[in-house]
Amino acid sequence: MSFKLERVKTGIPGLDELLYGGIPKRNVVLLSGGPGTGKTIFGQQYLYYGLQHGEPGVLVALEEHPVQIRRHMAVFGWDVRKYEEEGMFAIVDAFTGGIGEAAKRERYVVRSVDDVMELLDVLKQAIRDVGAQRVVIDSVSTLYLTKPSVARSIMMQLKRVLSGLGTTAILVSQVSVTERGFGGPGVEHAADGIIRLDLDEVGGELVRTLIIWKMRGTKHDMRRHPFEITDKGIVVYPNKVVRIRGDRIQIEEA
Repeated sequence: MSFKLERVKTGIPGLDELLYGGIPKRNVVLLSGGPGTGKTIFGQQYLYYGLQHGEPGVLVALEEHPVQIRRHMAVFGWDVRKYEEEGMFAIVDAFTGGIGEAAKRERYVVRSVDDVMELLDVLKQAIRDVGAQRVVIDSVSTLYLTKPSVARSIMMQLKRVLSGLGTTAILVSQVSVTERGFGGPGVEHAADGIIRLDLDEVGGELVRTLIIWKMRGTKHDMRRHPFEITDKGIVVYPNKVVRIRGDRIQIEEA
């Protein structure tokens, strides 16, 4: 009996081709990159594509007010409010601590932002309530920024919950501009997949590139590809490859 691998389409034009059809189901993927690389947009686009195709989702907000998130998503034409009303989408507010008028209207609030156990409880509740198949945590780095020694254990706890409840998750990981890692050794080893977004200056111009470092359960493209952020979200160019030669970047046909 042959086993058919279930895949989750990212909904990001060009990326699923590089993943041979999508992310293997239940994988926990680290989306790593410096500031301004498009990580937040990537996560939101992944969730919205799921909603449009009948797959409920949860977004854990650790770095931005839920009101701002809804506003920013609407800029790309991703209006999540109707999906919230239909019980298909939820934002877990792990940013405000429940402080402020707008925060009082949020349904899923983590009162103590430093309490990982509380976060996991609220997250589990939100996943079960909406029947989430996709989860994005933006950003997971916030959970262990001040205490890197617990990074691996936090990742493993998250992974148990996310994978155990059958979701396919993207965890946004912040790295500094010059850092070439993915957010710490414990984090990298715990993740099933790593997608890295970069923004490099070449000859006075900024170039956006994406590379898939690893993806458990599937073969994947091993080359660096250019991508753009358009008014409809991220578009990856699978037929173009970026080669870095010294201090020069060349974009060639794949």
